[in-house]
Amino acid sequence: MMDFEMRSQKPLKEIVYLELKHKILTGEIPAGSRLMEVDLAKRMNVSRTPIREAIRRLNDDGLVQMEARKGAYVAQISIKDMLDVFEIREDMEGFCAYLAAGRSSNEQKKQLRRIAEEYQTACLNRDKMRIIHLDEEFHNYIVACCDNDTLRQMVEYVQELSLRFRYLYYEDDTLYEETSKQHIAMMEAIESGDGDAARRLADSHVRAIKEFVFSLSRRLKEGGIK
Repeated sequence: MMDFEMRSQKPLKEIVYLELKHKILTGEIPAGSRLMEVDLAKRMNVSRTPIREAIRRLNDDGLVQMEARKGAYVAQISIKDMLDVFEIREDMEGFCAYLAAGRSSNEQKKQLRRIAEEYQTACLNRDKMRIIHLDEEFHNYIVACCDNDTLRQMVEYVQELSLRFRYLYYEDDTLYEETSKQHIAMMEAIESGDGDAARRLADSHVRAIKEFVFSLSRRLKEGGIK
């Protein structure tokens, strides 16, 4: 049950939408699951109206598929979907790292170092949920250092698409150590103001994850991913 009184003053329909979206992105509601309005309304202690509106919005987001006479289902994740997103991320994040190296303040650089080091600690502890949170925070903070609102909005959308993937590929802890090293290298390039190196390292980082995901395609298929 959601504790709406403890939330911000957002409209109920917005809170329901964000809650369902979070459950899908984190895999709490797995791909292929049918979304039953009555069941969800009961679990979230709301009427069916905000649930119905949330499902329609999630359909627009591409996270839900609605079929006549069949209902609504959480959209499957395909390997092609994942690789398509990583292709976009590769160019976007490289550019973000390049800008961050030239525009970030000393305080921002200290903050980026803190995030990278906390990520490193989380990897050593094999704390999956903390790793995913810090991974997202690290990449989002680099975008924040760019001081470009338009770029931030574009990257946020792509990063959100990537969130579903993170919960899948981080099941394999062989990725942890290498990703941590890549984060540290990117942070140090940004910290030193070397934009070209930061861009190259960011490109390489996303490309490495893309290749890792592709190598896991068979395992993902067994989990219901095409």
